[in-house]
Amino acid sequence: MPAFIPRQITDNILSRLHSGKAIIIFGPRQSGKTTLLNNLSQHLEKILYLNCDDAQDRQALENQSLSHLKSVVGTYKSLLIDEAQRMSGIGLSLKILVDNMPQLQIIATGSSSFELSNQVSEPLTGRKYEYLLLPMAFQELLAHHGGFNENKELSRRLVFGTYPDIINNPGQEAELLNLLAGSYLFKDVFSFQDLRRPELLESILRALALQISSEVSYTELAQLAGTNHVTIQRYIQLLEAAFIIFRLPNYSTNQRNEIKRSRKIYFWDNGIRNSLINDFRDLENRNDIGSLWENYLVSER
Repeated sequence: MPAFIPRQITDNILSRLHSGKAIIIFGPRQSGKTTLLNNLSQHLEKILYLNCDDAQDRQALENQSLSHLKSVVGTYKSLLIDEAQRMSGIGLSLKILVDNMPQLQIIATGSSSFELSNQVSEPLTGRKYEYLLLPMAFQELLAHHGGFNENKELSRRLVFGTYPDIINNPGQEAELLNLLAGSYLFKDVFSFQDLRRPELLESILRALALQISSEVSYTELAQLAGTNHVTIQRYIQLLEAAFIIFRLPNYSTNQRNEIKRSRKIYFWDNGIRNSLINDFRDLENRNDIGSLWENYLVSER
């Protein structure tokens, strides 16, 4: 069984347990949210666990009458909800529980901020703490493996990234990354409402992967992908909301110029970027070492 690597946000979350507020943990799929949830459960009592990938578990909280929700929770003192973005109306259900059962500690995780954040932001205003769980940070790996051992792995981190499954399965990195990128990571994006052109999304992602460390022009991306500026902007927003990429705007003392100028777009994980261009060569055989270092360091900021 892979060793549990402590996450930096754990102590902060533990300090806020039993404060009368819900705890919401966002992050990409396979970033370790369920593992963290299981670890946090060791500090809780009488736990009801719901996985909203399961239809029956979703239905348990979709009836938002107070009497029904109380019957579901019963005498449990803790409610853990995994993949909460899959449940319609999750924000209102959690609001009702927080307001009427303050002794109940709620922890919910979600891999899709465009669904979960939109659902919980207004109903849970002033009733929640939010945390972001990304792939493993250097400081987390350093604390677990020690400086000597972790520094030896830096070249591999630049190529394969730091998703927990990748860290825990040396020798299987390429296979697991291709599975992660192809099957899991983009699931929320592909299934989102009226997204009808997965091939366009793949084209945009590949173009972005080839341009890390360079300024990105939406107009140029639109020409490369055979679409328009508005579509490019929408797809990039979805990819950001699924925690696959993030934008870093240029800095200018003139705000008007700052808005007009191109931005740099980075991937939250080097391994996902390399999977998209199918390039897992060792550093000494690559011509994008500088770009890999820049992406790694900026994502660690």
